[in-house]
Amino acid sequence: MPYFIYRILPGPTKVITTLEKLQQFDNFQEAKTSARNLRAEQSVEDSSQIKVMFAANQLRAEEELLEKREAPILREWEK
Repeated sequence: MPYFIYRILPGPTKVITTLEKLQQFDNFQEAKTSARNLRAEQSVEDSSQIKVMFAANQLRAEEELLEKREAPILREWEK
């Protein structure tokens, strides 16, 4: 399965976001290195996020990126 690199652009609300596929790799190390380089090149004003997603295809990767996840529960010792 390939690794996809996406730029996640914030929308007018937290529910609405825009995904921009930047690259696709078959090797995790290449994807990780490319994502780190893209993050390093971002300007301070840029509020987008760069994410690496491992998925069977592009559609599945985008579905997983747009999936609403609940915030993790903080344990007492993590506060």
